[in-house]
This record gives sequence, C-alpha cells and structure tokens, in this order.
Amino acid sequence: MLARCRRNLISLNNTLFDTNRTNHNSRLRHPRLVTTCIAQQSGSHPPQAPPSLSTLNSTSASQIPQEIHIVNKKITRLIRSGRLQEARTFFDGLTHRNIVTWNSMISGYVQQREIVKARKLFDEMPERDVVSWNTIISGYMCCRGGRHLQEARYLFDRMPQRDFVSWNTMISGYARSGRIDEALRLFSSMPERNVVSWNAIISGFLQNGDVKRAIEFFERMPKRDAASLSALVSGLIQNNELDDAARVLFVYGKRDGVCEDLLQAYNTLIAGYGQKGKVDDARKLFDQIPFSADEGSKGIQGFVKNLVSWNSMIMCYVKAGDIVSARELFDQMVERDAVSWNTMITGYVQVSDMEEASSLFSRMPYRDVVSWNSMVSGFSQSGNLELAHRFFGRMPQKNRISWNSIIAGSEKNADYDGAIKLFNEMQAEGEKPDRHTLSSLLSICAESVAVHLGMQIHQLVTKIVVPDIPLNNSLITMYARCGAIVEARTIFDEMKFQKDVISWNAMIGGYASHGYAFEALELFEVMKQLKVRPTYITFISVLSACAHAGLVDQGRSYFKAMTDEFGIEPRVEHFASIVDVMGRYGNVQEAINIIYKMPVEPDKAVWGALLGGCMVHNNVELAQIAAESLFRLDPEDSGPYVSLYNMYVNVGRWDDANKIRMVMEKSKIQKQHGYSRLDSGC
Repeated sequence: MLARCRRNLISLNNTLFDTNRTNHNSRLRHPRLVTTCIAQQSGSHPPQAPPSLSTLNSTSASQIPQEIHIVNKKITRLIRSGRLQEARTFFDGLTHRNIVTWNSMISGYVQQREIVKARKLFDEMPERDVVSWNTIISGYMCCRGGRHLQEARYLFDRMPQRDFVSWNTMISGYARSGRIDEALRLFSSMPERNVVSWNAIISGFLQNGDVKRAIEFFERMPKRDAASLSALVSGLIQNNELDDAARVLFVYGKRDGVCEDLLQAYNTLIAGYGQKGKVDDARKLFDQIPFSADEGSKGIQGFVKNLVSWNSMIMCYVKAGDIVSARELFDQMVERDAVSWNTMITGYVQVSDMEEASSLFSRMPYRDVVSWNSMVSGFSQSGNLELAHRFFGRMPQKNRISWNSIIAGSEKNADYDGAIKLFNEMQAEGEKPDRHTLSSLLSICAESVAVHLGMQIHQLVTKIVVPDIPLNNSLITMYARCGAIVEARTIFDEMKFQKDVISWNAMIGGYASHGYAFEALELFEVMKQLKVRPTYITFISVLSACAHAGLVDQGRSYFKAMTDEFGIEPRVEHFASIVDVMGRYGNVQEAINIIYKMPVEPDKAVWGALLGGCMVHNNVELAQIAAESLFRLDPEDSGPYVSLYNMYVNVGRWDDANKIRMVMEKSKIQKQHGYSRLDSGC
C-alpha cells in the first residue's frame, strides 16, 4: 500500500522508473502525504473533490500538505487523460507547490516528448530531488539525436546524488542509441548494481546484436528477477538465435526461476518459434508445460499452461496456415479469452473460410473491436463488400483500423467512389487517417487515374505524416500511372538513398508505360550500378521499354541477362514482352521459336503479341497460328477473328475471310466496338 501511494505521488510512467521506484529515498520527505494517502486507500476518509484555486489560496499553512496532495492527484489525472495543457494551466495558477507537483508536471511533458518545456520547468524549480533529475534525464534519453544524449550526460554528471534509477536510465539510453561501449563503461563504474542494472546492460547487448556478451553477463548475474530470463529469451529470439534461447531456457529455467518467470519464458519461446515457422519445435515446448496443477505437482509448483501458452501455440498454427491443428487446440481449451477467439477468427479469415469465421463470431461471448475488424477485413478480402459494409455499420465502436479495413476493401473491390465517401465520413467522425489510409487512397487515385485527387492526398500526406518508403512508393506509382512523370521523378529523387527495389520498379515502370523508353533504360543502368538487385517486375518494364523503342538487340540481351546474371526465371509476362520486341520489329520467326520453347503455357498476351507483330509485317501464316491459339484460349473474344479477317482481305484471300465471318455468325461472337473493317467488307 505504501509503495502504491509513493507511485501516485511521483507519477512517473517510465517503465524503468517503475521498476526501481522502491529505491527513491526522497519519497520519504513528505511523511504526512504518505500517511494521508494510506488513510484514503484504507477508506478512513470519504473521497474529496479537488479544491478550487481560491480555496487553496486561503488554506491555512497547517492544511497545505493535505491540499497539495489532492492537487497533485488532479495534475496526474489530467496528464494521464491526455489533457496536458489543462494540467499546465492548473499548475500555473497554484500558489503552493511542492517537489511532487513540479515533478508531475515535468513528467507529463517528458511523456509527450516536449523536452524543451520540461527543461524550462526543471530550470525554474526552487528545489529538486533525485526524481526531478531522473525525470529530465529520462526525457533527453527518450529523444533521438546525439545532442540530447550529450545533454542527458551533462545533467547526470552534475547530479548532487544518484540512485539506481539514474545509472540504469543512462545505461539503457546509451544502449538504445547504439553506444553500447559507453553503456558498459557506466555499468562498470557503478558503485553498486541492482538486478535492473544487469538487465539493462544485457538488454543493451541484445539490442546491438552482441549475443555472446549478453549470455556471458546473464551467467555472471549474482541475482535474477522475474524479468531476467524472459528478457534474455526474447532478445535471443529477436536476434534469430532460437537454439541459444532454448538452451538458456532449459539450463536456467528450472534452476533459479520462479514459476511465473519460467512460464513467461516458455511462452515467449513458443511465440518465437512460431514467428520463424518452426511449428514442430513450438509444439514440443508447449507439450512440456503441464496441462494442470495435478500434472505439474512433480515439477515446479504453479508451472502449468496458462491462456498465453494456449494462445501462443494457436497463433503458431494460424501463422503456418494449419487451421485444423489450431482448431483442435482451441476446442481443447477449458478457458478462452478474446485473444483466443480472435486468433481463430483471423485464421479462418486468412484461409477465406468466412462461413466458419462467422460461426465463431456469432458464438463469441464478448466481442471487441478486433473481432469486428477481422470480419470486416475478411468479407472485404473475399469480395463480399456488401457484408463487409453490413458488419462495419453494426460495429458498436470503430477505430482507425476499422476505417482502414473498409476503405482498403472498397479499393480492392474497385468501389473507388465508395472508398472516397468512407474517407470523408472518417474525417467527419474525427478519426485521423494514417499511412495505411493514405496508401489506400493513393492506390485508388492510381487505378482511376485521378491525378487531381492524388495531388490533394499528397498534400494530406505532407501535413499528417512523415512519408516512409512505402508511402513514397505509393506516391511515385500514383503520379506515374497518371502520367505525371515529372512529379513522380521529383519524389523519387527526394528519397535519395532511402529507396528500395519497389521505388526503382515504380519509376522505371512509369517511364516505360508512358513511352519514355530511354529514360527507363538509363535508370535501370543506374540501378545496377548502385547494386540494387532487380526483380522480375523490373525486367517486365525493361523489356516493355525495349519494345516501345525498337531496341531488339538490347531486348534480347536483357532477356538473357535476366536468367544468366540475376537468376530470375522468365515468367509468362517476360515471354510476352520479348515476343512483342521481336515481332513488332520483323523477327516474327524468332518470336514463334521463343514461344515453342517456353517452359510454361503461352497465354493470351504472348499470342496477342505475336499476332500484333504478324499484322505489322503481314505474315499471314504465323498470324493464323497465333489467332487459332487465341480462339482456343478465349472463344468469345472477337479481336483475333477481326484481325485475321482483315489480314485475309489485305492479301485477297476472300474465301478465308468469309469463313472467319461465318464462324463468328455461327458462334454468335459479337464484334467489339471499333472494328469497322469487317462491317464494310460484308
């Protein structure tokens, strides 16, 4: 109870502070406040409303400690509810403040990363305690940049007295910033270390990929707490060292871990195995945890499967796509929570079994926003936009993910107007868009070639978020698809060295699709010089550029390099492009030879490219082969019939042309709009 009261007084939400609060001797400076807090916790006094400023200002000196305690609680409550400015206004109007009042306000600014305001208050404090110093140092450590780190060290060196929190905060901050050697020097110079100090330096090693020293320091620890083992196991998993994680768990888990610690570590490793696709290893570990207290009585008391164990194993199966095994475990569960139900629903959504997902959803004893979002997303992905909208409309509460799911679903199902309408409703209801929302909207603009709307979304991007690589890629794709090549290239160049292969593909594809063949190929050469490995998509654009520019030899060379130099097996799209390159510029015989050697079945695009080349160069024999192949692939498409008919007419083969006309009439094949030659010829 006393510890809880002290936490309320200090009101620091930093996790490191929470772990070490019992070390703050400064909290005992206000024994009357502690006593009052204990009395209120035990129910000795009825709850009191926070005093007004006028009441506080007229309070006698003997009542001030009691009133300040109430005031401090109000400031803390305002900060926790996100009303920081209101808390500051209240703080500024106070006549009487103590160190806790100042610390609470500074902590609020630190939590919101408003370090300048926090420092100004810190400098104005009439007196400070170790919590004041720790709070401001923590604020600087949480900010990025070497300048903030230097200021934290400057303050640390000038502290009149330090406690464990001071040292541990600095060690964690240095480690987080990648300066593990400085963190280690501080750790080594500590006059005394506690278990959090050891945990901090070990976590630092893991964050910086130094697995060997992390394990070494863990083995040297004089004492471990409930977080030590699970933190090490988790860190090893993040470093892809699952074997080391398992070894540490088996060697140290049952030796010196309490049951909660050991169980958490087991659950962490199960989840880690699932992330790496090692489902069998995860199941072996899961089976080693006793099912019940009776079964586990021979081992560590209390070491039995809990909800996290079951949920983690079910997630492993769901992630691997083994929905049958996941369901078997789910049905064995004696107790389930929302995570259990949501995981199973998500599993069925992933395999597009919306019937079973709906069945589970209807049986769910309590549904949360995650449950509803899964259903909305599932119906959207399966193409049932009507049901997705119905579930979305029934949601008791929506969050940003809800809106993103239905907007993305509308985009996926080509309901572009509906998606824009939903976005307007989202803004009207006060829900702010994020990167996912904006990315969906940019995709809509790209698909509908709505460059003006795209430019408006671009303005939103600059106002709302700092564009990351995927969002910049969406902008490049949108502008390129809309033909705004200059704007696309501007964004591409502004990304500097923050490009990925998708950025290059989007820009090269934009050039190729709008006839800027030489620009596309020039950019491709730059891409290779910078050692960016192309993908199969890159070569589709490159071969397309060669076709547009008539670069037969280069097209042939790139097609060969795709396999020989980059190990990319040609897909049907690549064959369609190279056939287009060859056929368009007179090499129709070479083009059909390529088709005959294809390791995959030629599709409409391949035969269509050949037919187009034959029409340009009036090769009726090969055109007949291409057209007949297209007849088989799509009997109702009038295009190949009309093309072959026109070629027969051009060379005076009227009997063959009439046969084509009769086949079309017999099969009731409708002529596509724009083919007038057949009408005039008949």
